[in-house]
Amino acid sequence: MSKYRLSFKTPADLLKYIEEQDIQFINCNFTDLCGKWHHIALHASSFTKETIENGITFDGSSIVGWRNVSASDMLIRLDISRFSYDPFAAQKTVKVFCDIYDPITNLAYALDPRYIAKKAQEYFKNSEIGDIAYFGSEIEFFIFDDVKVINTMNQVGYHLDSEEGPYNKGHDYATGNMGHRPTVKSGYLHESPVDSLSDIRAEMLSVIESMGVNIEKHHHEVAPSQCKLGIGYDTLIGAADSVQLYKHAVHNVAHGYGKSATFMPKPINGDNGSGMSVHQSLWKNGKPLFSGDEYANLSETALYYIGGILKHANALNAFTNPTTNSYKRLIPGYNAPVLLTYSARNRSAACRIPYADKAQSRRIDVRFPDPTANPYLAFAAMLMAGLDGIENKVHPGEAMDKNLYKLSKDEADKIPSVSTTLRQSLEILKNNHDFLLKGDVFTKELIDAYIDLKMEEVKLYETITHPIEVDMYYSS
Repeated sequence: MSKYRLSFKTPADLLKYIEEQDIQFINCNFTDLCGKWHHIALHASSFTKETIENGITFDGSSIVGWRNVSASDMLIRLDISRFSYDPFAAQKTVKVFCDIYDPITNLAYALDPRYIAKKAQEYFKNSEIGDIAYFGSEIEFFIFDDVKVINTMNQVGYHLDSEEGPYNKGHDYATGNMGHRPTVKSGYLHESPVDSLSDIRAEMLSVIESMGVNIEKHHHEVAPSQCKLGIGYDTLIGAADSVQLYKHAVHNVAHGYGKSATFMPKPINGDNGSGMSVHQSLWKNGKPLFSGDEYANLSETALYYIGGILKHANALNAFTNPTTNSYKRLIPGYNAPVLLTYSARNRSAACRIPYADKAQSRRIDVRFPDPTANPYLAFAAMLMAGLDGIENKVHPGEAMDKNLYKLSKDEADKIPSVSTTLRQSLEILKNNHDFLLKGDVFTKELIDAYIDLKMEEVKLYETITHPIEVDMYYSS
């Protein structure tokens, strides 16, 4: 656990800390179905033991996909075990992770993503399989200097600009064009001055650490303007909370530099997109369940877990790749893990087994998710798929150790692939979600609400006239 992570056992401990540290505001944060963070800021003078115990009311009908206006009252309740400093606030402020409750029944709200993740974690603990599931994310993002978006009746388009972009080789800058920039697909691990974003990444990582997240590294990614920060693994809930802190820090540090960061999977045509590969391992009584003497030193349990992930991958895509833009990344030719197979150390497979020099480090890396995923729902869904694989002994078949990006069409056609559109993923989820309902972790209500919410995005995307259509068909 990070030395900066704040955690309190009792309301009295928290109130004492707020007084001693002269905290002015308590930011109460919660997550909606799409994974977006919301908050209410309470002044310390109005923050009492009763606030912690009874919660804070708010209008649930104003949160997309939640309550209708006729039954809109909802409660925010603080999880005092997970606090962090807010380094972006002008006043001394702490952020606290919160859960959503129904004020009438006093029960946790069925559509609260963090509650779903807690139920998944508890379901696993109550199983005979293991007691701790660890998750760790590798999250990529782009940083731009200027962003323009136009969506009107007669004009549709966008313009993204970065001084690192190879499209700016001939641009006139007031200070001169220095000429040092990555070319297409060539930015990986570059040194400055070709990498112009090292300082901003370092500050992002330092800020993330100050918010209570274990940190590891940072580097330039493959595409120009693309970055990655390395953070540590945690329990399912802890890892999902850390994703929210990661995104918050990245967005706000970039904003402070006068730049704009985006977790959109495919903002740039003709270059790599941003993924969020998710490392996973299961433990029981302090022992790693994924270590053994099978392929790549995995256990049979690990192989069955992979089998469950691959079996349910197309339904998982609805949670792990939840935007129409997600599927612009999941196409051959841009280092995206499209084919549903597994392999040791092979980044072209949907599931990679990273190199590990000891049993405690043995894990799997699911590579098709992207950073628009709601981490609570995505992690919970992957855990449930993996557990289904273990319970039903779903073997993933033979591993594929060759470069999947260079398979012939005939070879590639024999291997199942991820979904190709959000609509397809949602339709598959609609017909394949029984594995999510086990232990009442996910509910039919949540799945239906999620599908309805995401289908609104699909319909908007499918019905708007696209610039490429005008280009192709205007003169027909």
